Order: sequence, then C-alpha cells, then structure tokens
Amino acid sequence: MENSLEKVKSIELVSIVIPVWNAAKTIGNLVEELIKTLGEKNTHIVLVNDGSHDDSHKICSDLFKKYPSLLTYINLSRNFGEHNAVMAGLNYAKGDHVVIMDDDFQNPPAEALKLIEEAKGNNYEVVYSYYKERQHGWFRKAGSNFNNWVANFMLDKPKDLYLSSFKCLSKFVVGEVIKYKGPFPYIDGLALRCTRSVGKVQVNHDKRKAGGSGYTLKKLIRLWLNMFVNFSAVPLRVSALLGLFFSCLGVLFSIYIIIEKTFHPEIPLGWPSLIIAVMTFSGVQLLILGVLGEYLGSLFLSNNGTPQFIIREIHKSDR
Repeated sequence: MENSLEKVKSIELVSIVIPVWNAAKTIGNLVEELIKTLGEKNTHIVLVNDGSHDDSHKICSDLFKKYPSLLTYINLSRNFGEHNAVMAGLNYAKGDHVVIMDDDFQNPPAEALKLIEEAKGNNYEVVYSYYKERQHGWFRKAGSNFNNWVANFMLDKPKDLYLSSFKCLSKFVVGEVIKYKGPFPYIDGLALRCTRSVGKVQVNHDKRKAGGSGYTLKKLIRLWLNMFVNFSAVPLRVSALLGLFFSCLGVLFSIYIIIEKTFHPEIPLGWPSLIIAVMTFSGVQLLILGVLGEYLGSLFLSNNGTPQFIIREIHKSDR
C-alpha cells in the first residue's frame, strides 16, 4: 500500500467522480475515507447528485463546506441516469487520472490506488477493475453478464475484459469522452472508441453498506438499448442479414410447394403453412422496423436538443 501511495503522490492530481443516487447513508463516510486514503494534497472529488430523493443533497452540500478545496459538488435538476451523471462529473474533473466509482462503498477507497498504479505503471489510458467474487444480487449479476456479452461484439472489446463501473481514465481519454454531447452517453463505448490502451486489475468487492441496487429492470434495458443503438451499426447489419436469410427461406419454401403441387396435384394447399409463413415474415418485418425506429428515435431526440444533463447548482473546488 505504501508503494502504491508513493506512486500516486507523483501524480499532480487525482480526480474521483462519484454519481450519487439516494446515498445519504454512505456518501459521507466514503468521501472521508477517500480523503484519508489518498491524502488532501493529490485528491479532487467530484460528487454528482443525480436527483436523489433522500438527504444526499444536504450531505453533499455539507461535505463541500467542510472540504471546499477538495470537492466539486454538482446537483442535477432531476434523475438523468448513472452515465449522464458521470458525464457531468467528467466535465469538471481536473486530475491527470480520473477514477469513476459508485457511491455504495462496495469498492473500498483503498482499491482506487490499484487502478491508478496500474494506469501509471503501464501507461494505460483506461484501467478496468474486475472481481474475484461480485457481491451483487443474482439479478444485477445476470444483467451485467448479459450487457458484457453483448458488448463483446457491439463495441469490439477484448473478450476477457469486464466492463466494470469502477475504472480509471487518463486525462486524454476524459477529454475525448466529454466531446460527446448527445443525450445518450455510454462511458465504456465512448472510452473504447478512442483508445485500445486498456488494462485491468483485480480488486476487492465488498457487500453493500446500505440500501439496494439502483438498477431496475427498466434501467438495465435502457442501458442495454443505449449501447445497442447509439454505439454500433451491428443491429442494422443483423437486420439486413435476417432479411436476406428469410428471403432465401421464402424462395426455398415456394420451390418446395411448387414441386409438391406438381407431383401431387390432389394435395390441397395447407392453411397452417400459409399462416406460419405470414406470421414469421411479419414478425421479422416488425423486428427490423423496431430497430430502425430506435435509431430514428435516437436521432430525433439528439437533433431536438434533448439535454445530456441539466445542472441546478454547482459548487466548484478552488483547486
């Protein structure tokens, strides 16, 4: 740990971006522990309150009053989602390396040192954490695994890389990521499209200190669709291949019916096969139209000026 801390001290400044969502019971202790672990000289913490319904705003405001030189506090006007909140924080992160971490204390603050050391020691521009054992519930694990599997071919990421929310970005990568001004950011997609200098390091994953996961089924689906539509053209290519496959299948089916009718004219045309064919092709057409609709809807909202986030108030660090 001492060796890690010495390496961190050789960095001018480290920023920690934390999206806050109903974390009144944990965020205070998390910030105190981060400052104690990283030291006041090298630490800049950016707290982004993403429309919390508890006392998170008051606690974050009090933390800024206590550490005005170490903290930047951003209070969003409503809940925009984790990745939008992180984008808001990245716009105000000043460090040479920026660590993104959750507010639930499942990632011990001391583990941030491992990410920074790995990035600095090997000149990685992005370092992801991975866990020997995740302390999430089965639902969150299933959602994360599915999202990670889809990302393998959507984002062309290394297959052995786990897209953890606990990660470290270089100043260069942060500068490229915040150039994205669309309403549907996906941090991992933005980071991986500007660099392949990516490392990973194993860290501990503790049980949640309080509350439950903020990811509902709706939010997981929204996150998946965001990656699915906004950061890859693969769905359109898959739609084209599906159309080609079923067109060929339809031709073969037609040839089969013609041959059967030629050699067995007494056999009546079957209604079941006709209905199956109509329902199959209609389903494929609706699926492709749905994919096109997602793309068009995303373009419409982007061109309509849908905000990535809206800041109600901000308290800036004087660093």
